[in-house]
Amino acid sequence: MNLENWFNKGMTAQTYVDHMQTHQKDFIYIYENFPVPIEDQPLFEKVQNKKLRAIVLTEDWCGDAMLNLPIFLKIAEQGHIPVHFLLRDDNLELMDQYLTNGRSRSIPIIIFIDTNGNEVGTWGPRAPEIQAFIDDSLANLPDHNTEDFNEKRKEMLTFITKAYRDNRDFWSCVYKDLKEKIS
Repeated sequence: MNLENWFNKGMTAQTYVDHMQTHQKDFIYIYENFPVPIEDQPLFEKVQNKKLRAIVLTEDWCGDAMLNLPIFLKIAEQGHIPVHFLLRDDNLELMDQYLTNGRSRSIPIIIFIDTNGNEVGTWGPRAPEIQAFIDDSLANLPDHNTEDFNEKRKEMLTFITKAYRDNRDFWSCVYKDLKEKIS
């Protein structure tokens, strides 16, 4: 699939962040506080030679995007990967080509393309360790038919968002998984 038109349709990272309304503060916090390890510079030099570009399917309300995308932007800067953002809900035709487990519109999805607009790889929506954390969190929710399900789900989402923002081990897991994808 040629993705050049989708890439060109996307907005820059700055435009995306400027228009965020839900997780902007935490997104910026992670971005400003995530250090790219200096010892990874040789990897980024190799990535630069690949001349990758990236299309990111995302939405501001998504906690996984809040965690993953600031870290990816740091990688993209180091690897000189131009990145354009598309809102998932406005681009379902593309999103539906990248369903998680063939059925879920989970985000973020990062689509790597070459200079001709051809897909060379994808990543998302989560690093394996983060998926395990989410699976454990969901397993502790009461049955969805119970009276307090919505309250407990809201509490869980607040807890997850705080963990994403503050748990630097999570940041490292995301970085490691993204780094493996681009190498």
